[in-house]
Amino acid sequence: MCFLNNLLLGQWEDRMRRGLFRYDVTACETKVIPGRYGFIAQLNEGRHLKKRPTEFRVDQVLQPFDEKKFNFTKVGQEEVLFRFEPSKDDMSLFFPAHPVDAGSSSPSVVAINVSPIEYGHVLLIPCVLDCLPQRIDHESFLLALNFAKEAADPFFRVGYNSLGAFATINHLHFQAYYLSVTFPVEKAPTSRIMSRKGLHGSELVVSELQDYPVRGLVFEGGSTPRDLSDAVANSCICLQQNNIPFNVLITDCGRKVFLLPQCYAERQALGEVSQELLETQVNPAVWEISGHMVLKRRKDYDDASEERAWKLLSEVSLPEARFEKVKACVSTSAGIQLGPDNRSLDMKEGPYDSQTPPVASHLHQRCLVTSSLASTL
Repeated sequence: MCFLNNLLLGQWEDRMRRGLFRYDVTACETKVIPGRYGFIAQLNEGRHLKKRPTEFRVDQVLQPFDEKKFNFTKVGQEEVLFRFEPSKDDMSLFFPAHPVDAGSSSPSVVAINVSPIEYGHVLLIPCVLDCLPQRIDHESFLLALNFAKEAADPFFRVGYNSLGAFATINHLHFQAYYLSVTFPVEKAPTSRIMSRKGLHGSELVVSELQDYPVRGLVFEGGSTPRDLSDAVANSCICLQQNNIPFNVLITDCGRKVFLLPQCYAERQALGEVSQELLETQVNPAVWEISGHMVLKRRKDYDDASEERAWKLLSEVSLPEARFEKVKACVSTSAGIQLGPDNRSLDMKEGPYDSQTPPVASHLHQRCLVTSSLASTL
């Protein structure tokens, strides 16, 4: 286990011992649902009653920050675990104590999610004191990609929910946690639809999910992490500008990114979602769309099946015509040409299909981690 994992989990378990979480997530029942994809079901009956309610419109992806509503400058200092910043000299550094003063830039911090879904569930909050609204930009997304990369654990995933895609707080943040099983979306076959040549023979490839209930795109490759990050960020910015809600999942230690546009909240507002699905009270955000179903009723947990998971997620997906417009938007914004090369890829067994990351005893490059913040947020 690498240093960042040890630090994160040690700090997270310390906050657990101190009773800072709203419930004990380790006591929640979890099972893998039999079937081709192995959807994961968790029974978390209290989460929807204890987590913060949404305080903004769900039909607008871009909304201004509102300091009067809950935001992460209002969390308790004890919920913050450490800072996570890009280093200036391209070296990995750790500072056990590093004060935040008036002359410092706004810190990017890692804090606990007090309503966790899984073990080690944390929030990455870029430039927390700048009070950025929930919208992707190039630097914040690169920070999130590097967070997954530095963790060096294929079972540590980083997720993002836009407004309108079940983000509940309009203050820029990513989520991350550990779950030692393969997500169904990681197993889904894909078909290559776009590519772009890069430096030293590298190639940035965009593929389309096949035979999965939610239409989505998969980004891989690139000459550098920045190259991959910018392609995804440009695509997200295009979706934001066109008011298309979306979710993002960063996997495989930052080497693979899933972009998943959705319309479930829109269908809810139009009365197009069945009463049966509405009664489950499941809001399909990035984790549910990826195949980790957080269920709120014992009945739904006991009756969970791949067919039921598929039925719910099918309501999330954009219609084919709208998804084609998304692909065109991604091609234009990311500078990746749509082409006839549609090579189908087989079902994947999980994160270890690609090169398994080496076990690290220290931080990778381009990472600055500081702990013990001296000022309150």
